[in-house]
Order: sequence, then structure tokens, then C-alpha cells
Amino acid sequence: MKHVVKILTLLVAITALWFGLLQTSVIPRSHTWLLPIYFIVSLGCYGLLMVGIGLMYFPTCPQEALLLQQDLKHSQFQTQCRHWEGNFG
Repeated sequence: MKHVVKILTLLVAITALWFGLLQTSVIPRSHTWLLPIYFIVSLGCYGLLMVGIGLMYFPTCPQEALLLQQDLKHSQFQTQCRHWEGNFG
């Protein structure tokens, strides 16, 4: 719930800033209308950056990788057994 309040507060602040810039004409009107698009694009770039950083520092877990390989071999064996049961049944 705290994150929702943070996000809503940030959106209200950005919207108030945007309306303020529209009313005071500090930035030309043609540029001010593009601010939400710039914000969305920069938010997307930030998201991609965070995903990239997360992938770069993704922890390697050799023990879990070994367990996953064992699970895959077990499921392949079960699939082969079911295939043989289907041919003789």
C-alpha cells in the first residue's frame, strides 16, 4: 500500500508541475505538450536499465542448476515411459 501512495504522490506532483508549466509559459507550449511523452519514454528507458542491471548481476546458483538438470532428466524419463505405455496399451 505504501508503494501505491508513493506512486500516486509522484504522479500528482508531476501533473501539477506540468500544469504549472502550461499556465506560466516558461517553456514554449509546443514543448510543454510533449513532456508526458518524454516522461513515458524516460520511464521506459529506466525500466530497461533496471532489467539490464538485474540481468548483469543475476546470482549464479550452481546447486539449483544441478537440481534443475536432475528434474529435467526425471521428467524426460517419465515422458518416455508414458510414450512406451501408450504404444503397448
